[in-house]
Order: sequence, then C-alpha cells, then structure tokens
Amino acid sequence: MSALLSGCGYNQFQSKDEATKAAWSEVVNQYQRRADLIPNLVNTVKGYASHEKDTLEAVTKARAAATSMQVTPEVLNDPAAFAKFQQVQGELSSALSRLLVVTENYPNLKADASFRDLQSQLEGTENRITVARQRYIASVQEYNVLTRSFPNNLTAMIFGYKVKPSFTVENEKAISTAPTVNFGK
Repeated sequence: MSALLSGCGYNQFQSKDEATKAAWSEVVNQYQRRADLIPNLVNTVKGYASHEKDTLEAVTKARAAATSMQVTPEVLNDPAAFAKFQQVQGELSSALSRLLVVTENYPNLKADASFRDLQSQLEGTENRITVARQRYIASVQEYNVLTRSFPNNLTAMIFGYKVKPSFTVENEKAISTAPTVNFGK
C-alpha cells in the first residue's frame, strides 16, 4: 500500500501542501511585522503633522482591517477569502504610501532619528513581504503543477487536492501601461 501511495504522488502532495502552508505562514508573519510597526510610525508622524488627521486615520483604519482578518491555512484553498486578504493588505499598502508622501512635507520629521529608523524598518519589512510572497508563489506553482500533471492529477481528484490561488495584482491592467513622464510642466 505504501508503494502504491508513493507511486501515485500522494506523498508529494503532502510535502508540497505543507511547503505552501509554510510559505504562507512566512507571508503572514511579514504582514504582521508591518502591522506591528505601524502604530509607532503613526504616533511619530502625529507629533509633527497633527493636522494630517485624515491620512493618519486612514492608516489606522487600514491596519485594523488587515489585522482583524483571520488568516488560517484554509484561506489558501478559498479563492474568495484569499482575494479578500489581498485586498485588505493592498489597502494598507496604499494608506502607508499616502502617509509616507505626507511626511515629505515635514523636514523636521524626516530628520527625526526615530522616524528614520521606523521608516527604514518599514522599508525592510516591505522587502521581506516581497520575498515571502515570491517564495509562496513558487511553492504554489510547484503544488499546482503537481496537481495538474498526469498521473498525479488522478490522485488529486481522488483525494480532493485542488489548485491553490496565487498572489495577483489588483490593478494589473493599470500597471501594464507605462506612466507618462513629462518634465515640461
């Protein structure tokens, strides 16, 4: 029986499924790291830019939405939940971008050592998120190839292994067009 299960790819499914879960956990870990940095960043900016209330509230609201979503391994198998997770993380990224644009108007804030340290940590975390997502995408690709390849696709059908969703870019059409740069204005 063991040879039969091994020969049909069953053990590969176990290995690849666990690899996708581990890669996903790292993605979530990095998103949590970012969420943990945000209150300190917001409070530092508040001290300098108290009249930027709307931007600060948008970041706080986006962080609350991102951290309130239960992220379980089941999310990996539910395209709608996965899309929702990507959406709330995208909204948080957008709010953070607006916050960092606002800080450009405050030279004293940009000179503040604690702000620079927080900004550096946030940039490092964004890079870690990118790497973790790349690893997750590669892991899902391996799993999905296994799921769709013959004869393993037969094992996938028998045991209910489905193709897993991967990360997508929400505004794929918008980013496929190069921006127009005009210095003449």
